[in-house]
Amino acid sequence: MKPFFLLSHPTIITITILIIIQATKGENLITTTCKTLSKNDPNINYTFCTTSLQAAAASRCATLQGLGTISVRLLSHNITDTRRHITQLLKNKKLDSYVRQCLSDCFELYSDSIPSVEKAMKYYNNKRFDDANVAISSIMDASTTCEDGFKEGRTGVDSPLSERNDDVFQLSAVALSVMRLLQTGS
Repeated sequence: MKPFFLLSHPTIITITILIIIQATKGENLITTTCKTLSKNDPNINYTFCTTSLQAAAASRCATLQGLGTISVRLLSHNITDTRRHITQLLKNKKLDSYVRQCLSDCFELYSDSIPSVEKAMKYYNNKRFDDANVAISSIMDASTTCEDGFKEGRTGVDSPLSERNDDVFQLSAVALSVMRLLQTGS
């Protein structure tokens, strides 16, 4: 029985080269975009930006608009995962009452962020960047409010969510900055 189709050696080489070129273009767009974003916004760490965007397989062939979509999706996943993590932390019966209250407040903030990120994605897809900006800014505020809750009360209490809050904050900043680039073209 003959195979469904046979590719010649030159055809395989050509396809491989095209795939490599496309992947390189995607990597260059991520690098260039993250350099611009981190230069223009002190809230964006270059390494965080590149690592986050490169983690999404679709980023390798994405346009700037696509990188914005990816950043909002990453934000959505991060919010959901953080909320799930808070649920696990709250199951600990030995939690200090102050920490438990802070975690409960954070749970509410992240719960409210889920519909906000869903709206942001809809607005972004419809190029309603100002509306998406408002939704994502509220998420950014939620991560800061969560973190501040641990700092404002009792001294010596460390937030178990610091890294996650920072990730949400930075992913929000990346999404907002990509939208700004799309709006201004620079």
